[in-house]
Amino acid sequence: MTTAKDSDAKVLILMGSDSDFEVMKSAVDILNDFQVGCEVRVLSVHRAPDVAIEVAKGARDSGYRVIICGAGLAAHLAGAVAAKTTLPVIGVPIRGGALHGVDSLYSTVQMPPGVPVATVAIDGAKNAGILALQILGTSDERISKGLVALKKKLQEQVLEKDRKLQSRLS
Repeated sequence: MTTAKDSDAKVLILMGSDSDFEVMKSAVDILNDFQVGCEVRVLSVHRAPDVAIEVAKGARDSGYRVIICGAGLAAHLAGAVAAKTTLPVIGVPIRGGALHGVDSLYSTVQMPPGVPVATVAIDGAKNAGILALQILGTSDERISKGLVALKKKLQEQVLEKDRKLQSRLS
């Protein structure tokens, strides 16, 4: 799946399994909201390691500026990709298995020095998309302005919830 939008900013979204798309779709949605193009692929670093590594190695030359990796269980995808690129890599641990995603969280966040993976919460794909936008927004004024508007909208929503609560308590 590729979404082509107005911005030249490109995000590559990789998943270890097609079942991860239910979670990762929220990253695609927020990128689409900001008209930032992304490509979404299923590339298991365990089942198709050569292909996954080649994609990671060629990501910069392919025009990508940020990579988001979502994986569950052993969740080695983000780390393996980060080892083969100098692009920012954002890891999304996916809930599953006996440990309900805690194993994925540890596999994603516990990287050795020199191989960073920015890691969001378990099933936190929307935040991964927002973090990718914040990275891209450092050099794209349109994205930066959109993020300011998003933060303002979030503030308005919480203040409205507070207003409703205060009204109920009165």
